[in-house]
Amino acid sequence: MARLGVFIVVSLAVLGSGVFLIGSQEYLFRPTYQLKAQFDTVAGLTEGADVQVGGVHSGTVTGIKLPTRPGGKVLVLMELAKSTRAIIKLDSVASIQTEGLLGNQYLSISFGSVGQPDVKDGEMIQSEPPLEMADLLKKTKGILDGSQQAIENATLATGHLNSVSAKIDAGQGTVGALVNDKQLYNNLAQTTTTLQSTMVEAQVGVTDFQENMEALKRNFLLSGYFKKRGYEDAEDLSANRIGGLPQGAPVKAFTYTTKQLFDGRDSAKLRNQKSLNAGGEFLAQNQFGFAVVVVSTGMEGDTQKDQILTEARAMVIRKYLVENFGFDDTQLKTLGTGKQTSASTGVDGDWGSIQILVFPEGTAIPTSKPEPTSDAERPRADRAAQATATATVKP
Repeated sequence: MARLGVFIVVSLAVLGSGVFLIGSQEYLFRPTYQLKAQFDTVAGLTEGADVQVGGVHSGTVTGIKLPTRPGGKVLVLMELAKSTRAIIKLDSVASIQTEGLLGNQYLSISFGSVGQPDVKDGEMIQSEPPLEMADLLKKTKGILDGSQQAIENATLATGHLNSVSAKIDAGQGTVGALVNDKQLYNNLAQTTTTLQSTMVEAQVGVTDFQENMEALKRNFLLSGYFKKRGYEDAEDLSANRIGGLPQGAPVKAFTYTTKQLFDGRDSAKLRNQKSLNAGGEFLAQNQFGFAVVVVSTGMEGDTQKDQILTEARAMVIRKYLVENFGFDDTQLKTLGTGKQTSASTGVDGDWGSIQILVFPEGTAIPTSKPEPTSDAERPRADRAAQATATATVKP
């Protein structure tokens, strides 16, 4: 009897321990609360499945209810330990997960945010759709199909490249001929060399032509014309030319008649240069803003030729002053005014007059005259000289 009593007591103890262990696992003897979540599909989730919070077993799925009408959602009921209410909030999200790749499904609930309201017993929380293996396999298949197509394209391109290489090796096409035909390659190289040599010779010819044109200016047939003008290039006349006289009176003026300084009515060749020394010494010894060599002619003769002649004489006078007296040559400008009456210049001279006008510091220098923009706007004398030079060089 004693043995039988001991056996019964031990059996009851084992049975009670088992009941308590199972009940503890199923939260039968712990305080719990209920939550709900809705899903379009539960992806194989069953009643009794684990509910994990932060990866820790914290409850059990107690029920799964189908919708009452098409288009509804599946309702999942779950029992959770009351201790999880501190971390599950109203913004927590329930999701269906899989243990491993092909394991059982379980329900996972994320932690809520600080400051969010606590969930109440029986409250509905947010959910997200499960990742179904079928969808994953479908996407994987699409990726593999794309990779297969890329491999096929690469294989096709490699085949084309091999075909092209074979044709080149066989000497087909232009590239193949160049690679395999040594004579054709040498002919092409020789042609390229000849073309380069021709370009060099053309460049040398252009240079020689320019030099010949410069020499032509000094040819005895044209030397008198250029000497009379006092310059060889029309650009020399505009280098220091200004558009007019500034406002205000000059602080110093040196005045001459053209007969005092030049040896002819149509000449720009200086004589009696020493007459200019007083003006040069003043420029070298005094501070000033800028000075202008102003030249005019009388009323006789061709207007355009006289305009060029006055500019040439002003340039010649400036050149003499700059070369013989030490001052800043950027301060000395030229102004050829062409025909002027003696009344307008204040100087009585048949050939015209010359003035060196010195203006004080701070006087603004007028801008230079605009250059001619077309052949029709050039002075007639310039066009005549060009025509003469063209006629001289013709065979």
